[in-house]
Amino acid sequence: MDLNADLGEGFGVWRLGDDEALLSVVTSANVACGFHAGDPPAMRRVCAEAAARGVAVGAQVGYRDLAGFGRRRIEYAFGDLRDDVLYQIGALDGFCRVAGSRVRYVKPHGALYNVAAVDEVQAAAVVAAVVDYDRSLPVLCPPGSVLAQLAAGAGLRAVGEGFADRGYQSAGTLVPRSAPGALVTSPDEVAERVVRMATASEVVAVDGTVLRLPVESICLHGDTPGAVDLARHVRSALAAAGVAVTPFSRGVEAPQD
Repeated sequence: MDLNADLGEGFGVWRLGDDEALLSVVTSANVACGFHAGDPPAMRRVCAEAAARGVAVGAQVGYRDLAGFGRRRIEYAFGDLRDDVLYQIGALDGFCRVAGSRVRYVKPHGALYNVAAVDEVQAAAVVAAVVDYDRSLPVLCPPGSVLAQLAAGAGLRAVGEGFADRGYQSAGTLVPRSAPGALVTSPDEVAERVVRMATASEVVAVDGTVLRLPVESICLHGDTPGAVDLARHVRSALAAAGVAVTPFSRGVEAPQD
């Protein structure tokens, strides 16, 4: 099982989360590309540290929405969103290559993640950007989503993702952050959920419904209270359950000299 976290989400003098500590726990880093959060110095720093630690880097692409942290839906023309996503992948890949690595997957952030899960136009724009840039890049997304279906239809690898610290609704979508049950912060509960996802491909929704959730990667949000301790607790629980923790993108080819 892969463990991923959102990193590099500060901007200028503002920092969000403990990137360095999380890089010692996770196997994949979703790095903000400057649209919803992040800036060039942060992108360079996180890419360099991830390369040094053997952590896979993914482009966390989002809406052009620094003020709203990419959590507000924006209506885009297909071509505009495709090119915004393509721009972000290329920018992050530049910093990866300086560090001797490369971008190894793409994951939408925030509102774009949720909208592309159900909206064919926005999902298709994300897929088109990945196809244009590099068909070998997997797309990290909700299993069974519109984005997963379109990515697979375009010949891309769609990687199912689960959330350790977010509540699920009975329909399989995440509980809105403004609603009760959106965040799960108990270390034991988070660890139990993750082990169940990894070993049984299941998660329990807030109403008690048991959902089928076939995932290859589990996300730990860096801005969840106690994120680093949660991540360490989760990794220990997976080890205790006999689950190996490794990047899902291991098979993506390295850059050629």
